[in-house]
Amino acid sequence: MISGAACFAGLALMAGCQASPTPTAPSSGGKSAALRNMEQVATAAHRCWFASKDATFSDYSFANELNSFSGRPRFLLVPRGDYGGRPLLVVQAEGAAGTVTSFGPLMDGPSAARISADIRRWSAGGTDCAGTA
Repeated sequence: MISGAACFAGLALMAGCQASPTPTAPSSGGKSAALRNMEQVATAAHRCWFASKDATFSDYSFANELNSFSGRPRFLLVPRGDYGGRPLLVVQAEGAAGTVTSFGPLMDGPSAARISADIRRWSAGGTDCAGTA
């Protein structure tokens, strides 16, 4: 018959033989790539287009929808003061890579090239506003 002390010692030895846990990469706080990318793009868009009082965007309001359960965090530009209005620009990210896309009537207008360049720069990690380095 095995004594309790011998059994305990055997379990302790077996526990010591187990592989140690593998280190994991630093956590991103549980955020998806899409959310991380959209946070960066939305922050830059708000700072460069709205907080700076850029005249190009004075007729629009910024509607943040980063807390999306669809897996596509986004922000919208809507007519100024009409947050429930038809979006004139939708900027969203999706997929494992967090690919940022934009669409809406503003992408067919005179500001389309600038909007595209800004979004492309911000989604690549840039933080500067248009025309600055």
